Amino acid sequence: MKSADLHVEDLDTASILAVARHGARVDMGEEARGRVRTSRGHVENMVESSRAVYGVTTGFGALANTRIAAEHRLELQKSLLRSHAAGMGPFVETEVVRAMMAIRAKTLVAGYSGVRPGLVDALLGLLNADLTPAVPEHGSMGASGDLAPLAHLALPLVGEGWATVDGELHDGAAALRAVGLEPIRLASKEGLSLVNGTQFMAAMASLGVVRARRLAATADLACALSLESLQGSRTSFRPAVHRARPLKGQQESAANVWRLLEGSAIIESHRWCDKVQDAYALRCAPQVHGACRDLLDYVSATVEIELNAATDNPLVLLDEGDIVSAGNFHGQPLAFALDVLAMAAAELANISERRVERLVNPSLSDGLPPFLVAEGGLNSGFMIPQYVAAALVSENKVLAHPASVDSIPTSAGQEDHVSMGNAAGLKALQVLDNAERTLAIELLAGAQAIEFLAPLQPGQGVRAVHDAVRSLSPRLLEDRSLSADIESVADAIRSGAVVAAAESEVGALA
Repeated sequence: MKSADLHVEDLDTASILAVARHGARVDMGEEARGRVRTSRGHVENMVESSRAVYGVTTGFGALANTRIAAEHRLELQKSLLRSHAAGMGPFVETEVVRAMMAIRAKTLVAGYSGVRPGLVDALLGLLNADLTPAVPEHGSMGASGDLAPLAHLALPLVGEGWATVDGELHDGAAALRAVGLEPIRLASKEGLSLVNGTQFMAAMASLGVVRARRLAATADLACALSLESLQGSRTSFRPAVHRARPLKGQQESAANVWRLLEGSAIIESHRWCDKVQDAYALRCAPQVHGACRDLLDYVSATVEIELNAATDNPLVLLDEGDIVSAGNFHGQPLAFALDVLAMAAAELANISERRVERLVNPSLSDGLPPFLVAEGGLNSGFMIPQYVAAALVSENKVLAHPASVDSIPTSAGQEDHVSMGNAAGLKALQVLDNAERTLAIELLAGAQAIEFLAPLQPGQGVRAVHDAVRSLSPRLLEDRSLSADIESVADAIRSGAVVAAAESEVGALA
């Protein structure tokens, strides 16, 4: 068996990405194993007593006051998974499910859940075998944890539900056989510990904030490329300007663009022109991009805390020798964070689309050919890509409406306030998709536009961005479908490849 790359207890947003997208293997360290074993012993002592413990000796939700006979308590745990696996809609993409599995395992090893070490090993076994539970998108209210998604996640552990192996969908038992694993038998509290938590929301937030940070850096690259193409001024990005309003994100964004423009022959060529100021989409980019960056700092801080939090219920409080039913499963912190992430990504796309309009519009582009193509009329050039950008940002404006301000009571009024974090997360991922494609259109348009200024050369960083785009999409000499080009550049934004190309020339960007 291959050795593990990571201990589950050490996972952060970067390593969650490595597990979710790149297949890094995970195991449980010995210290964590000891903590889990101690926590489990405490639960077993409670079970042997006559004390009522939510979800262990009682029913769930509005049935919390119903006592469960001892002979039915193990059956209760599997019954919980079956009853809660009522999600609907298309299956969540593989990387989100893998992130859910990793974060759920990390929560279990914190020692607040009272499960056996073998349950954590079994969950990590699925992850390391590339067995991906089939989890429908819809069904979580984001309050009593992500109950439905996590139930679908857990069912293959007991040989039920559905899962994919090598891209093929199997029932849970067949999926286990395909990877040489056996179903497990749940012990007391373990079914509840598998479903009660915020891991669907946390997975979307953890992966989403990495994408959003890459998007924010790409927005600075795209702005610098567009500014050069539109023969704009570097003055608005001078460090002294932003020291006068020392917001962290604003200073970072301005510093990035300033560095990318260093050594530009294009900017030098029009230093003494009569133009006094640039449009806001160029001149105010640090203020807009920077505000988005500041929002993403908040999202990152929330996610990092959540990755190291116990969101189970009830919680095993080892230091106090007690098991307590509380509310750490409530997803409001993540719901807010996911809505904020969507707003930040949407705004980066909004201002990007405005720069695309300036590039393609001959009334605004300072001498560039209409729609950035020779023989306009015969060729439409970047006319329709700008339409597409406009459509994407308009869709984002609807998706950016917060889900987290909504609530609806469930479970006969027992769960009377919910976060709607599931909806916030699904919206945020769609906004990111749209924003990456919008920025891809700006990069393609900027790369096309700047070539009309040859032989003048842009700054070293901008030149690296241009070359990265050209490695994915050749110059548009006559009309062709640009859908695949846009998707290729969007993929490079998502992976961080475009930012890496710029950093290879100018060093690490903020």
